[in-house]
Amino acid sequence: MVTAILIPIICFYFLWLTLKEAKENEKKWLQTATAEEEAIVFGEVLSVIEEKQRFYYHRYIFVQELAVRTEGRQVKAKIITPLTKGVAIKGYHAGQTVRIYGCWEKNWFHANRVEIVEKS
Repeated sequence: MVTAILIPIICFYFLWLTLKEAKENEKKWLQTATAEEEAIVFGEVLSVIEEKQRFYYHRYIFVQELAVRTEGRQVKAKIITPLTKGVAIKGYHAGQTVRIYGCWEKNWFHANRVEIVEKS
């Protein structure tokens, strides 16, 4: 009798925990694309590295790493995009002049918004 009551309760508890964890990870996955716009990096793109990374089970992110030469040094900027249906990935190439808005995270720049500056 006790088993007939406890086993379903335990199963529902672990189901609830799993769904709660999945919801939290989906929220974190969608927030990977946003960063506070605390600083601006302006310079010329030297190289671009693009890769698809697993974030959580069936959730993926697309990471574009730009090496940007600024006035004084070379900066590594990362553009992180969660891969959802219908997402448009913007392409970058060496030689472009860009203005990147975002924030610093350790030794790399987390980009929130990237503008391509037209040379006049």
